Amino acid sequence: MLKLMLLGMSMTGLMFNWPSWIYMFMLLVISSLYMILLSAYEFVDVSVMGFGMGGSLLSIVLAWLSIWIVLLMLLASIKSIQYKKNYFLLVLAFMLMFLMGVFLSFDLIWFYIFFEAVLIPTYLLIIGWGYQPERLQAGIYLIFYTMFVSLPLLLVILWMDNKSSFNSMLLFNEWGWFSFFLFICGVGAFLVKMPLFFVHLWLPKAHVEAPISGSMILAGVLLKMGGYGIYRFMGYFGFMIKEWGMLWVSISLVGGFFMSLVCLRQSDLKSLIAYSSVVHMSLVVGGLMTMSFIGLVGSFILMVGHGLCSSGLFCLANVNYERLHSRSMVVNKGMLNFLPSGALMWFLLVSSNMAAPLSLNLFGEISLLGCLLKYSLFVMITLVLLSFFSAAYCLYLYSNIQHGTIMKGILPFNELTINEYLLLLMHWIPLNILFLKMDLFLM
Repeated sequence: MLKLMLLGMSMTGLMFNWPSWIYMFMLLVISSLYMILLSAYEFVDVSVMGFGMGGSLLSIVLAWLSIWIVLLMLLASIKSIQYKKNYFLLVLAFMLMFLMGVFLSFDLIWFYIFFEAVLIPTYLLIIGWGYQPERLQAGIYLIFYTMFVSLPLLLVILWMDNKSSFNSMLLFNEWGWFSFFLFICGVGAFLVKMPLFFVHLWLPKAHVEAPISGSMILAGVLLKMGGYGIYRFMGYFGFMIKEWGMLWVSISLVGGFFMSLVCLRQSDLKSLIAYSSVVHMSLVVGGLMTMSFIGLVGSFILMVGHGLCSSGLFCLANVNYERLHSRSMVVNKGMLNFLPSGALMWFLLVSSNMAAPLSLNLFGEISLLGCLLKYSLFVMITLVLLSFFSAAYCLYLYSNIQHGTIMKGILPFNELTINEYLLLLMHWIPLNILFLKMDLFLM
């Protein structure tokens, strides 16, 4: 039902040449009304609305996050997108439609279809509205990494659909290496989407070449689809996660530590923020693989907090890029002298990124640190190093941009506009206000 309404509204707007932002706003209103109906009973555990649609608390909150990020994408793209604006909005409409399908579909086959269909509008955003010719290579990386593991996931889903009786799933842990093979094929697609260390190379390329709207949806929602997929398949692979959990926790945390070191060597703004997403998602993978209640709640909180914070950081990087036409941290030095209010917004979002008090990232990371230390004390040194260097690259990012010698030859430019203030505050306020409603995250 929701998908037909979205498609009908989009096609009608194109045929009758409605003002673009009007009919896109109507799409968001329809989606919001649907979500209000879906969560009408104070976020009950499972809400069923018919048509094979419904959601748990996690899926409802992630669907709300998708709607919020798409709204902010529209706000960020009002001036920057002038080429084929109607087609750009149609791509956003289909992306929102597919995201709703991922988070709110009960059937595993439909979940897989929507999960892979999200790649199409993402690829079109990068290829159609990217900035440089290298966007073609970024699109190939995105398609190759994600599609390479999608066929094994489809085969596992079809096999599970055939063996879906409860007795068959009880025997799952008796099949030895075949069970491990099914586990790798089933969870691999979600680990690539998050992404896990070793399969993360597509993410920096996609972020660097994508327009601001593409970077926002990639960091804000698409990475969270991997965490949601692991959560959804826990009932099938719970035994394998318990048996091999320490391996995945070790890979994710050591990978997060290496990525935090890589962040300290970056000179490109968007590349640094993209690599920092890998660091945060490594903690999420570690929390999910512990299979504990605190780990699941901490991963849930950090996914929502990172979605808002990372999207806001990409908006700030775009604010600098629109004025200096460069993402280099050498060119962006001394911005405190030119944009003092922009320096305040950088401080607020970078401090939230390093888990400053009152932000959702703080509560999520504290929960995950406690959960991982309870799971195994052997990860303590890795967690200490990861936390230290995460704070280090956040300070490196802020100090290099705001302080230092101003580069000669920079032309005068304007202060932040009201639209940009609104965009940045709509990231920061939910990130630091939702701690008042922490029971929202207790699944």
